[in-house]
Amino acid sequence: MIWVWVTFGAVIAQTVRFMLQKQLRSATLSTAGATFARFIYSAPLVALLAYIYAHATGQGTSLPPRFWAFAMTGGFTQILATMCVVALFTQRNFAVGLTFMKTEVLMAALLSIVLLGEQLPPLAWVALILGLPGIVLLSDAPAASGAWYRRILNRGSGLGLASGVFFAVSSVGYRGAALALPEGDTFFRAILTLACVTAFQVAIMTLWLVWREPGQIGRVLRAWRIAGLVGLTSMAGSTCWFVAFTLQTVALVKGVGQIELALSLLVGWAVFNERITAREMKGLILLTMSVILLVLAD
Repeated sequence: MIWVWVTFGAVIAQTVRFMLQKQLRSATLSTAGATFARFIYSAPLVALLAYIYAHATGQGTSLPPRFWAFAMTGGFTQILATMCVVALFTQRNFAVGLTFMKTEVLMAALLSIVLLGEQLPPLAWVALILGLPGIVLLSDAPAASGAWYRRILNRGSGLGLASGVFFAVSSVGYRGAALALPEGDTFFRAILTLACVTAFQVAIMTLWLVWREPGQIGRVLRAWRIAGLVGLTSMAGSTCWFVAFTLQTVALVKGVGQIELALSLLVGWAVFNERITAREMKGLILLTMSVILLVLAD
C-alpha cells in the first residue's frame, strides 16, 4: 500500500502548485506562461536529482524507442492538460476546476486496458462509475439558464473534460515509459522518466512562447518568487506521481488522487474566499465515496 501514501504526497504538492498557478494566472501571466512556469523551474531540479540518484546507486539503462514514444506523448498531452486547467480557473472556482480534471480517472482506466493491457477489479469499476453523477452535478453551471444541455455543454465543462482526456493520456504515457525501461529500481525508473519528460516539455514550451508570446518568458523569470515555488511543488508532486505510476495502475493511482478535492475545498475557502454550492457539494461527496471504494479495491 506504499503507493497510496506516495499518491497522498503527490496530491498535497499538486494542490499547492495549482493554488500558486492560479495566483500567477490572475496576476501577471497568460495561460501558457503560467504553465511554462511549472516546467522551467522544475526541470533543472529533476535532472539534478536524477543524476545524483543514478550516480549514488550506480544505476543506468538504455532508453528504447518505446520509452520515447510513451514519454513524449505523455509530456505533450500534459502541457495541453495543464493549459486547460489554468484556463478553467477563469471560468469556475478553484475546487470545481480541479474536480473537472478528475474525469481523467475513467478515461485512464480505459486507456490502460487498450494500451498497456491492464485490468481492474470489479469494485474499482463500481467506484469509477460512482463518480460520474458527481461530474454531472459539477458541470451544471450555476449561472446558466435554459435547456439542460446548454447548462451542461458550457465552456467550463469543455475545458474540464479536455483536461481530463489529456491528463489521462499523459498518465498512461508516463506509466508506459517507466515500464518500458529495461532495468532499474522503482525510483530510478520514475525519476529518469520524469527528467526526460520535463526536459522535453521545457524545449517545446520555449519554442511556443518565443513564437507566439515572446514577452511571457521574461514575465515568468521576473515572477521567480512565486514561479520558483511552482517549480518546487511541481517537482515534488511529479516525482510522487511517477513513483506511484510505476508501482500501481494509473486508474487506481488517479482514483485515490481524488482526495485532492477535499484539499481544494479547504484552499478555495481559506485562500480565495470561494463558496461551494449545495449541488457542487453533493458532487464532491459522490467523488469522495468513489475514492474510498478504490482504496478498498486494491
